[in-house]
Amino acid sequence: MFSETPIKRKQTKKIWVGKVPVGGDAPIAVQTMTNTLTTDVEATVAQIKRIEQAGADIVRVSVPTMDAAEAFKLIKQQVDIPIVADIHFDYRIALKVAEYGVDCLRINPGNIGKEDRIRAVVDCARDKNIPIRIGVNGGSLEKDIQEKYGEPTAEALLESAMRHVDILDRLNFDNFKVSVKASDVFLAVDSYRLLSKQIDNPLHLGITEAGGARTGAVKSSIGLGILLNEGIGDTLRISLAADPVEEVKVGFDILKSLRIRSRGINFIACPSCSRQEFDVISTVNALEERLEDITTPMTVSVIGCVVNGPGEALVSDIGLAGAQNKSGFYLDGERQKERIDNTNIVDSLEKHIRAKANKLDDAKRIDVQTVE
Repeated sequence: MFSETPIKRKQTKKIWVGKVPVGGDAPIAVQTMTNTLTTDVEATVAQIKRIEQAGADIVRVSVPTMDAAEAFKLIKQQVDIPIVADIHFDYRIALKVAEYGVDCLRINPGNIGKEDRIRAVVDCARDKNIPIRIGVNGGSLEKDIQEKYGEPTAEALLESAMRHVDILDRLNFDNFKVSVKASDVFLAVDSYRLLSKQIDNPLHLGITEAGGARTGAVKSSIGLGILLNEGIGDTLRISLAADPVEEVKVGFDILKSLRIRSRGINFIACPSCSRQEFDVISTVNALEERLEDITTPMTVSVIGCVVNGPGEALVSDIGLAGAQNKSGFYLDGERQKERIDNTNIVDSLEKHIRAKANKLDDAKRIDVQTVE
């Protein structure tokens, strides 16, 4: 029973990162970045495939050397997801990965040297229809901007971003998106707000170097939640000191919580108390692990007692309200005659959830065929 939020997004220019639209009326894209050595082709391909299976729309790969560029060529041949090449300073690497089919270049034009080098990269990107992402980071601002402001400020990040934007504007290149990331939540939020008022190109959101899995998810949820709720942002990456797959999951959880975009199951579960008639925590953990492969948007409520259980079940695709020995089972908000044995909840719910997901998928396919 997923319904989109009435949040009004700022209409930005639509660009394409490979097969994925970014900006305009396109869904907000979820991105992550590999943390394997790019020159380890086998490990990087394996990680990208796990990332793609988790639902990511785009993946970024660091390409710091020419050896990494040659590895990139082999990686690109073995995966389907669009790849952004992360490049700093060396324009020749940008030209090489463009030759090998990169879908987007993460390179700041002002950092790659003389005018002829900048023009070479921009002309190549224009010729091959490759977008550029300008990526400003509060921890690596230009020396003169650091001296001017003394410390990272929203105005400093904006000035750095616009310096790179102006270069692309001068070269008549508008196929780009921009990020102004900071590890401080409020600094990042203020920077994106200022930038959103200045340009109509897509914005890539992120709280950089956010921290470990728990603290990073919290900081990212707060910062990105504020911006997304204001209609700012076209793609996002959650930066965690964790497996990139976890970044993808948190990204979708944020979008799901704001009712912007749903992928997979939205579990509603009580924190459990002495009223619970079964072990809610272990039940939900087991279901989440078993049902990670389901991508169909749906809501499942698992509540341990009859106080809040029926109410949550009424607004869920599938609901369970705990009761002694056997718990109440709801389908599409309606109480069913069937009751779920408390000793077999996980297996029973998994069966019903998979059946519901298949039914929703079949209905969607019929709708698509009818439209066609």
